[in-house]
Amino acid sequence: LILETAKKEIQGIIESLSHKSTTDSTQTDILQTQLLYIEDPSLLEKVHQLIVAENHCAAVAWKTSIEAMINTYQELEDPYLQARAIDIKDVGGRVLQLLTGESSRSFNLSQPGILVTSDLTPSLALQLKPNLVLGICTSAGSVTAHSTLIANTLGIPMVVGVGTQLLSLATDSQIALDGATGEVWIEPSQVQLQELLVKQSQTFDKSQAPQEAITKDGRKIPLMANIVGVADAEFALECGAEGVGLLRSEFLYLDRQTPPTEAEEYETYRAIAQIMGIRPLTIRTLDIGGDKTVPYIKLESEANPFLGWRGIRQSLDTPEILQTQLRAILRASHGHNIKIMFPMVASVQEVRAAKKILTEVENSLSGINKIKVGIMVEVPAAVTMANQLAQEVDFFSIGTNDLSQYVMAADRTNSKVANLANGLEPAVLRMIQQTVIAAHEAGIWVSVCGQLGSNPLAVPILLGLGVDELSVAPPAISIVKTVISQLDMSEVEAIAHSVLELDGAKSVQEYVVAKLGIEIYER
Repeated sequence: LILETAKKEIQGIIESLSHKSTTDSTQTDILQTQLLYIEDPSLLEKVHQLIVAENHCAAVAWKTSIEAMINTYQELEDPYLQARAIDIKDVGGRVLQLLTGESSRSFNLSQPGILVTSDLTPSLALQLKPNLVLGICTSAGSVTAHSTLIANTLGIPMVVGVGTQLLSLATDSQIALDGATGEVWIEPSQVQLQELLVKQSQTFDKSQAPQEAITKDGRKIPLMANIVGVADAEFALECGAEGVGLLRSEFLYLDRQTPPTEAEEYETYRAIAQIMGIRPLTIRTLDIGGDKTVPYIKLESEANPFLGWRGIRQSLDTPEILQTQLRAILRASHGHNIKIMFPMVASVQEVRAAKKILTEVENSLSGINKIKVGIMVEVPAAVTMANQLAQEVDFFSIGTNDLSQYVMAADRTNSKVANLANGLEPAVLRMIQQTVIAAHEAGIWVSVCGQLGSNPLAVPILLGLGVDELSVAPPAISIVKTVISQLDMSEVEAIAHSVLELDGAKSVQEYVVAKLGIEIYER
């Protein structure tokens, strides 16, 4: 009943916004996404377990489950997915207020000024009046957060993640901000104010992006989304995704004491598949380890967990968990275009062992069609063995985040060397080229699902190297489409060939900018 009340509240706001001529569709789209969080099968199952099995009251069960879900998203690597935590906090708080009878938070501004706050939920962002809120500055937050998108639709410049020092400023302090560059000035000089007054903020409007990712010479590039959960699937389609190139299944396993049941996994995969319809949905099997741990899989302390027991290595050692996941995926695949992808593959033997388990699970089920199987290419061993691995699978998906750190021997979480783990390093690009050549010789296709695929400077190189498909965070889809529409395949092939001979990432960036022009670089 409480959940229905919360849903009606959100639906009421959507209805109210739809009658306003100034409302941007982004605002209602974000609220529609919040409705999906309330209906998330994995969340509701956790709440139910806490109430039934542990005798928690509804409020405590809901608060505990929401906090676990928030932690799951915050621990993810993708900045877009991390930013979804504030959406979950927002909708979770709405339900909790109904359960406890607490009053909702609001801003009461009497005169125009810049709003300085720790963070901003979408619900609070929708309350803002542009004539009173001239700018927003948050100590936390993300540029990909929905509250940031709402601020953009309202025409309010916003700077996020500046730290806590601004929270102690006096109310009458004078500050200035530049939403385009993320800069903030405390007590700015008259010269700085004049410069800001004449500067035009450069923003990209997704409505101006082409409907499809097609190069100038007519080559269509499938553009997929990287997602976590049901709500992300809906948002991905709103952003123009043609399917899901990477569903990170870890969200079902984290922040809980026992692994998810087959029924719980099945309901979640099926819900996402129903949103996708016949569009591709690639589900990566469990990739726990490295920076993610769970209590029901005993992970010993490792000197370097990123080189340790994770991905397919762990799945093969815990076959009961893998079998349950594969059963759920196969059942959900009926009538849908679902593919399976194994992570952290380093050898042909690992793939064959995983496929053997998959075949056993397939044989135990009736009415299940054969499902396409791929692997993540994210370790150098997989690249060097790509010609043999390509004989075992239907596709490759290059995980450039991990591949970059393994090729460059640079931990992405170590600030002293993280800059070395750059996907534009020629060493990494040569690995991508080698993978693509091996795949195409075997007649299979190649996707890139790492952050490199959303870098406007990397897109022409990836296409020039022969990458068939890109999978990116949903907010990046429109800009990647626009970049692709400006490219010519013969031109990018020449560029890709040339950058492989350069001496470093900086030289690669400069070369692409010089060849394709500053427009792509700025966007």
